Amino acid sequence: MATTQTISTPPTTQVRALESADRGSWLPLWRGYQAFYKVEIPEQTTEVTWNRLLDPREPVFGALALVDGEPAGMVHWIMHRSCWTTGDYCYLQDLFVAPDRRGAGLGRTLIEHVYAEARAAGCARVYWLTHETNTDAMQLYDRIADRSGFLQYRKMLG
Repeated sequence: MATTQTISTPPTTQVRALESADRGSWLPLWRGYQAFYKVEIPEQTTEVTWNRLLDPREPVFGALALVDGEPAGMVHWIMHRSCWTTGDYCYLQDLFVAPDRRGAGLGRTLIEHVYAEARAAGCARVYWLTHETNTDAMQLYDRIADRSGFLQYRKMLG
């Protein structure tokens, strides 16, 4: 009697730069990110953000994480000058992994993608902020980066 053997293959993960055709894949992740932080970013700002992410003249960048070709996470980063180093800094502004894809290393993969992009651009530092209640993510962050000890202060101007 012949037996049937099931072979399971690990999912294929790809991280790549956003492309204009990705808006429909990016938007649910962007909205999921906002829901996670309990904010509503106006549609006009979302449109400007999307256009900046695709504009090669802007210092704003984005990438999608695809698992078996399906969007599973996104990351945005901004490169800017610093008065403390000759190399630019890279601010990892937004990082989101779909809830059903968490715990599989996608957050780390997206951060490492930003590290590689920043390194290739000659940046001296990658940094980011997270909310103090985001303890699950902080377990990862504490393994792959150093806490600066700085606190953020801000004043909304508009």
